[in-house]
Amino acid sequence: MSATAHAPTLAGDASRFYLREEHHPQNGTLLGFWLYLMSDCLIFAVLFAMYGVVGSNYAAGPAPKDLFDLELVALNTAMLLFSSITYGFAMLEMARNRVRPTLIWLAITGLFGLAFLGIELYEFHHLIHEGAGPQRSAFLSAFFTLVGTHGLHVSFGIVWLVVLMAQVKKHGLTGANRRRLSCLSLFWHFLDVIWIGVFTYVYLMGVLR
Repeated sequence: MSATAHAPTLAGDASRFYLREEHHPQNGTLLGFWLYLMSDCLIFAVLFAMYGVVGSNYAAGPAPKDLFDLELVALNTAMLLFSSITYGFAMLEMARNRVRPTLIWLAITGLFGLAFLGIELYEFHHLIHEGAGPQRSAFLSAFFTLVGTHGLHVSFGIVWLVVLMAQVKKHGLTGANRRRLSCLSLFWHFLDVIWIGVFTYVYLMGVLR
């Protein structure tokens, strides 16, 4: 009799151990994403170091000043920097809780990113057509690896951007979507910083060397 009487109480006590709402540690996502960015920094540090070691090995082939079009690269750099500015506008609209302007600025950011990739692919196609492919020399192997890795990151960033736009359009600026947009913002600006290093060290110093 007593066991039967206490059964509902025990069941009620047990239910206290289960959380029905979403459990997400405060700032856990951003911390994990910062750790990921640090690992990406190591990858690009290795690629920059590799380029520094073999970037002058032309194997009697063309040098940077024979290949690089600084005006085209400057235009490409502007595309990526503009995309960073427009993403900043998207984050400002997100802070104001305005869904439609946020999506518009994200779309503009994606268009600038696509323009950057298009110019980079044109450059790669032109170099390969001129016989300056990655197999031509150690310099070109390092160049295509470093710049191509950055381009792949931008490609993944655009895919991520499109997915987030779909999520925001469907669910609005929820807490989860705000965290995701903040993480993508960190990633996008990180790619800008890396590209500034590529433009300065690979293109500009290569032509002036």
